[in-house]
Amino acid sequence: MAFWFSSWFSNDIGIDLGTANTLVYVKGQGILINEPSIVALERQSRKPLAIGTQAKEMLGREKPDIEVVRPLRDGVIADFDVTEEMLRFFISKVQKNKLLVRPRVVICVPSGITPVEMRAVREAADRAGAREVYLIKEPMAAAIGVGLPVAEALGSMIVDIGGGTTEIAVIALSGIVTSKSIKIAGDEMTEVIVQFLKRQHNLLVGSRSAEQIKCAVGAACVLEEELQHTCRGLEQLQAIPRTIVVDSKEISEALAESVSAIINAVRQTLEQTPPELAADILDHGIILTGGGALLRGLDQRLIKETDLPVIVADDPLTCVVRGTGMVLADLNNYKNVLE
Repeated sequence: MAFWFSSWFSNDIGIDLGTANTLVYVKGQGILINEPSIVALERQSRKPLAIGTQAKEMLGREKPDIEVVRPLRDGVIADFDVTEEMLRFFISKVQKNKLLVRPRVVICVPSGITPVEMRAVREAADRAGAREVYLIKEPMAAAIGVGLPVAEALGSMIVDIGGGTTEIAVIALSGIVTSKSIKIAGDEMTEVIVQFLKRQHNLLVGSRSAEQIKCAVGAACVLEEELQHTCRGLEQLQAIPRTIVVDSKEISEALAESVSAIINAVRQTLEQTPPELAADILDHGIILTGGGALLRGLDQRLIKETDLPVIVADDPLTCVVRGTGMVLADLNNYKNVLE
């Protein structure tokens, strides 16, 4: 009876509030939401018309009186009011019948977040219905989600490539020893593809089409077996619909600068790492998480550039939110990793 009562009222929530996608973990139930961080608004009243997956379906197809926005940029809140509405929607969606108790919420934030930005995240979650709000740095949550021994005197290196930021951190003794956060990640790569098609093929495409190209043939190096993808867009000069075929070789060339920036950030973080922890990383390698970890050949490029073992985490897209779930299950033991 006591268990039934506690499970009915217990509604702790972990949120990976990402620039591209928001994932929500509910204690005892797992990941219940994985939807785009997108909101469709009535342009004049700013009233939300759709949130998440439904809003993304409108992207690029909306009427003039509808505005489709992404309220987070580079991993932090760009539009406070819209972020609050989005959080309220997702929290209420997983609350269902547990509305009598406001939830405790653990939210992931970039390692380079400022105190002002942290306060904005706390306030947005509080106004969206949270009872208590805890923040955890994204690379720490990813490390916990992967199962790394973050509390031990052992160095672990995480490279979490999300939508808005790439978070690189060396972790030991429940703390981030050294880290770097750069605003080059999945969204930047998508925009690079948009500009590449415009420049090389005189083809105008939206972000959705560019993202599909990235997923279908995107690569960090030239692949042994070349891939091809058919894409459609608007001919820039004649303003008529046109279809072209792109291959992985040209997309890898387009993404070369972004990939190099991530590799350089990894190198810089390694240079700042204490020798004892660097030795641990030499033994155990670099762990790749986030959607960007799925970019073909990125692990091999990192191995070549750093001479270190590189491992792509299992289900890299959910590592961060799974980490929040593990923290929720044992808040007392993980209190040192919370902000």
